[in-house]
Amino acid sequence: MSMDQLIGAARDGAANGAGTLIKDSDTKSFVADVIDASQTVPVIVDFWATWCGPCKTLGPALEKAVIEAKGAVRLVKIDVDKNQPLAQQMRIQSIPAVYAFFQGRPVDGFVGAVPESQIKSFVAKLAELGGAELGPSPVEEALEQADAALEAGDHGTASAIYNQVLAHEPANVTALAGLTRALTAAGELKRAREVLARVPAPKLPETSVAPAVAKATAALELAEQSAGAVGQLGELQAKVAADPKDWQSRYDLALALYASGEQEKALDELLEIVQRNRPWNEEAARKQLVKFFEALGPAHPLTLSGRRRLSSLLFR
Repeated sequence: MSMDQLIGAARDGAANGAGTLIKDSDTKSFVADVIDASQTVPVIVDFWATWCGPCKTLGPALEKAVIEAKGAVRLVKIDVDKNQPLAQQMRIQSIPAVYAFFQGRPVDGFVGAVPESQIKSFVAKLAELGGAELGPSPVEEALEQADAALEAGDHGTASAIYNQVLAHEPANVTALAGLTRALTAAGELKRAREVLARVPAPKLPETSVAPAVAKATAALELAEQSAGAVGQLGELQAKVAADPKDWQSRYDLALALYASGEQEKALDELLEIVQRNRPWNEEAARKQLVKFFEALGPAHPLTLSGRRRLSSLLFR
């Protein structure tokens, strides 16, 4: 199911048989839509107005969080201008004002626009109160599908799903990194570099780069570094066979092997350099191995075995 279909299903209330997740209500229907409905599931009430600037930010964020909760909570929207008696009864003095009801009584709430992270926490707390555990959001499910397609070598499908996620969340770091990897694997290095440039910079200088971004960056740099090397594979193999101490040719051979999909053999060539001439070219082989490990990912079998072999050479 595509990203759009996942969100559409949740908005229509199809997820988990939850019925309508988001609806407009009024004074007349308040008891049925909020008090009665909250007997079985927490109901959030958003008091808003068309002239309220912060409401235009908070409303969509609330809707998104409720949709991603997949029926664990519901949202009812009340226009205070059209329902002044109800607003007075609820003692609404400023908007946006948000109240949560469960089992017929108010259990939580806040006034004013708040960060999206606080909204997600608010909804998660209500879902837990209602006895539900939030599963993966539509975005998370879409990313899982894209990752699976990428690992299976279906770069086209992976790219399409990542792009769907980015249409909804342009700054989603995981999707940007995934799309970079998919384009890199497909040989579209220029486009991959453009996508990678869209990854938001860390807010603090000391903040570490996300693992997904580090992996995508390493994969792209390796692809750029080894562009054209595959065509020289036979020539490089001949050079190394003729002179096993031709470290530059062995290093270039490792790049060519990696680019052609022979990743284990590429690691072997670099480890051979580390074993026999570690200081060569300012430890270029060791540094390249680290980049290979980053591109493969920390849990990849070749990364695990390669790190063990490298450590045994460095600390013997």
